[in-house]
Amino acid sequence: MTTADYQAFLASKAQWNTANGFEPTIMPDFLFPFQAFLCDWAVRQGRAALLVDCGMGKTPMELVWAQNVRRHTGKPVVLATPLGVTFQMLAQSGKFGIDDVAISRNGKAAAGITVTNYEQLEKFDPQDFGGMIGDESSAIKCFDGRRRSIVTEFMRTLPYRLFGTATAAPNDYIELGTSSEALGYLGHMDMLTRFFTNKDKAIAVRGGRWERSGRLTAGGAQHHAWERTAWRFKGHAEEGFWRWMASWARAGRKPSDFGEKFDDNGFVLPPLEKRYHVVKAAQPREGTLFDTPAVGLSEERDADRRTMRERCEKAAELLADAERATMWCQLNDEGKLLTKLIDGAVEVSGSDSVESKEEKLSAFSRGEIRVLVTKPKIGAFGLDWSHCHRMVYFPSHSFEQEYQAVRRHWRFGQQEPVTADYITTESGAGKLANLTRKSAQADRMFDALTASMRNALAIDHRTDYNQEVTVPTWARS
Repeated sequence: MTTADYQAFLASKAQWNTANGFEPTIMPDFLFPFQAFLCDWAVRQGRAALLVDCGMGKTPMELVWAQNVRRHTGKPVVLATPLGVTFQMLAQSGKFGIDDVAISRNGKAAAGITVTNYEQLEKFDPQDFGGMIGDESSAIKCFDGRRRSIVTEFMRTLPYRLFGTATAAPNDYIELGTSSEALGYLGHMDMLTRFFTNKDKAIAVRGGRWERSGRLTAGGAQHHAWERTAWRFKGHAEEGFWRWMASWARAGRKPSDFGEKFDDNGFVLPPLEKRYHVVKAAQPREGTLFDTPAVGLSEERDADRRTMRERCEKAAELLADAERATMWCQLNDEGKLLTKLIDGAVEVSGSDSVESKEEKLSAFSRGEIRVLVTKPKIGAFGLDWSHCHRMVYFPSHSFEQEYQAVRRHWRFGQQEPVTADYITTESGAGKLANLTRKSAQADRMFDALTASMRNALAIDHRTDYNQEVTVPTWARS
């Protein structure tokens, strides 16, 4: 048996040999060459993820993928988006001359490509569709566990599935398991046990709480956060992990990430200026003479509420001369106060109906609102607001929310330098430090992801295996 025969045998047993798509029949000339390359690969793959940066054309690629699946299966395709993106998807389809697209919220297919929100997905029957697209799929992490389960279960029986997002794993490889499971590859825990190890994970459940090293910590979200940071690659598994990733995903921040033959011309971002403003608390924390960096969530929340007036007034001052801007807050009371202080501001709050949220987000996209006030988890995913180049951000510990908020404006297609103002207090120093650390970690991870994926693809495409090897008897059968 030659090395090539043995490699073929191993490949037949490997998890990454999973392509089950078909040859595309539609590939419009409005796609850039790298977009056509990615779209062609995704159709042939059948179940795939396009992990490409904001402004690189996920929307046209998703629409073309849906057209191919629609023609191949004879069934419509459902395209799920975050709030407010449905109308943008409709506008984009018209721009590219794709007219078999409609919005539905009643659980019925409205066109060959039926667009709806993730929140409405449970109304639909997956048997009515030939495939599903999850636009800005990282947004499902903002939902509770029930919503994520609905998305995963809906996709489970569909033969063709596509995810598109710029932040599949904001700064943590472990998040990639969520996408893998929904696409029908390795489940989240299967991925962990196959490629990662956590020797410190010797914990037991007692009385509904997690116990480790004699210390009790609350379960649920806190345990999940601890678990994510504890896992690391097994010593021999990193190359296999990237080969597995390369079998169902393509990742890049610019066209040349997918090969030197693709030109980055037109995909160069304008300057981004981040300005940091530290406001003093009118009243320090009880029992202290002056504010110090908060320790723990309780002190941080106390500081946010004590300094709400000062921070909101600073935001209003910064945005007084802005022609158009977004104001990203974290608390309901912040949103209400900001709307009062900022001239021409309109708030999108969590208590608004789905229709009201979408109308306000769409109105801002059309340039009808001067300043939009909202939380990142409501409006920071998927929307193209390159018509605006000013924003103010109240920091939290979520790097993904901050990244997505900035990328609503600082994206390919933006013609102006973007200014992002961050307002914090002496007590909030820990949040900014955490965001800075996570940002550097995310950059390293994405650089490693794209480089390792290119290397994995090069390894898979080698054909020079022609040496004779001795194969054990058990392997020959």
